[in-house]
Amino acid sequence: MTRPIVWALGVTAAAAIWGIGLAERFQRPPAPETAIIATPLGERAMGASVRGGPSTLTLFSDAQGHFSTDAVIDGKRLRMLVDTGATACAFTYEDAERAGLRVGEHDFRVPVQTANGTILAAPVRIPEIRIGTITVQGVNGMVMPRGRLSTSLLGMSFLKRLNEFSMNGGRLTLRG
Repeated sequence: MTRPIVWALGVTAAAAIWGIGLAERFQRPPAPETAIIATPLGERAMGASVRGGPSTLTLFSDAQGHFSTDAVIDGKRLRMLVDTGATACAFTYEDAERAGLRVGEHDFRVPVQTANGTILAAPVRIPEIRIGTITVQGVNGMVMPRGRLSTSLLGMSFLKRLNEFSMNGGRLTLRG
């Protein structure tokens, strides 16, 4: 008796989801030209496509569902993984050095909870982070000890300063 009801609810839910996706497709404005951000080796990386007008940036997820982008700090380009679960932007020790964020041993004093346990990080204030056409000034961040982070993270200390960010269908749209 309950099987037909469950089946009908499943079909109805699938139709509703399909209908919403179809409606969004018709409401969406035409896509602007696509620009490609080059990786350090000059190759196109999955997830590196960018499109949008002034102060809008759309990132596409890679095969693992992650979003990464090139951020410019003090004229230095750093590859960063967008991480809404990170309270602050977190930099590998090497990326921090490259971007001119100098820290000493005594600066590693703030306990930070990571997936691998608690470590001490060095707090920093980044004068400006630029992602495509979006610029955010005065961003709080953390430098992780050497070897404790494999990729720098673009965290909420940057993202919450945007007008909006949203994810839909493998796309992350940032609006400055």
